[in-house]
Amino acid sequence: MIIETWGLTTYYGKARGIENIDLDIKEGEIYGFVGPNGAGKSTLMRTLLSFIHPLRGEARIFGLDYRENSKEIKKSLGYVPGEIKYYPDTRVSSLLSYSASLKGAGRDQVSRLVKLLGLEENKRIRELSLGNKKKVALAQAFLGEPKLLILDEPTSGLDPLLQRIFTDLILDFQARGGTVFLSSHNLQEVAHLCHRTSVIKEGFIVDTLDLKAMENEFGWIVGLKGSINKEAVLSVAKELLKEEDGYFEFLYRGQMDSLVRSLGVFKLDDLSIRKEDIQDRFLRYYGGDYEGF
Repeated sequence: MIIETWGLTTYYGKARGIENIDLDIKEGEIYGFVGPNGAGKSTLMRTLLSFIHPLRGEARIFGLDYRENSKEIKKSLGYVPGEIKYYPDTRVSSLLSYSASLKGAGRDQVSRLVKLLGLEENKRIRELSLGNKKKVALAQAFLGEPKLLILDEPTSGLDPLLQRIFTDLILDFQARGGTVFLSSHNLQEVAHLCHRTSVIKEGFIVDTLDLKAMENEFGWIVGLKGSINKEAVLSVAKELLKEEDGYFEFLYRGQMDSLVRSLGVFKLDDLSIRKEDIQDRFLRYYGGDYEGF
């Protein structure tokens, strides 16, 4: 395992950051971490990097104790924080050259990342937009030959073209044996990139999902409005998702022709049917009201 944690718990005073976090991230895996702001995503990553200290629990990265071997571990990983903060008067070129010297990266790799990400090397950090600061952080993370990337909301602030470039970078890194642990609000990004993901809510991991296997389990989201008996709906539904003023929305799993026959008994004013997707699945953990998804 590249990352393993057992009961990792971090508090800010009396406020819970994360509680009893158990993780196992395999070598070569792209592992997602999703949840709303304040759920504990950044806290876990910062705890793993020894930026903040846990109340209790243990963790290993590359098989090493993450606190006793923090300096050695950091030599083999790249990190993008959720909040990008650099000295405002530093030029991009100076920052990348300094980072490259620390990581043993050559000028050719710096030049390739600068070109790929569209960085303006002569600009000072204070002259950059949030998105451009994020690009600098991504370039830093990929410098050298990291074995592990820990990325906290890496594509927030990036335009669609840069998001695609980021995806290509991640997939290429993984194809060369790298491991990625990333948090994101972008569920489609998580579904496309990640093998597994953990869902965090109020500091607790509420589920860990095999995303590729989950795609094969998706059903249909059916919406009905009209003179409808609830018991009849429940006889068809796998799970009732919404009931409001004569409108029912439910999850159906089964053959479409069977669904059509079942719907024939209803007196309908309106009908909608769509394929369930990853967003539907995640929203159930938050009562359907989390706008960040």
